Amino acid sequence: MKRSFQAANLIFSVLIGVAITLIGPDRAVAAPGLCTGVVCADEITRSAKNHWQLRMRLEDQQGHRERVVMDCRNQQLSPRGGLVDRIPATALGRRACRLAGEAG
Repeated sequence: MKRSFQAANLIFSVLIGVAITLIGPDRAVAAPGLCTGVVCADEITRSAKNHWQLRMRLEDQQGHRERVVMDCRNQQLSPRGGLVDRIPATALGRRACRLAGEAG
C-alpha cells in the first residue's frame, strides 16, 4: 500500500514538472514589458546613429493601441500624433532618457 502511494506520488510529481516546463516558456515569451498605467516600455536600445531609443506600447480606455519610439537625442516621440494620448509616454520616455544619461 505504501509503495503504490509513493509510486503514484512520483508519477504525479513528474506530470506536474512536465506541465510546468511546457507552460513556463510560453508564458515567459508572452510576458509584457514594464508597464505603468497606459504605457508599456518594451525595449531600450542604443546605437551610434540613434543614441538611446525607448520603444513603448500605448493603450487608452477605448481600446486604441499604438507603438511609439522615444528618441533620447531630441526628446520626441515618433509618430508625434495619433489616437492615444502622448503625454504619459512622453513623460516616461524623458525620464528613461534622463536615467540612461542622455537628457537631450
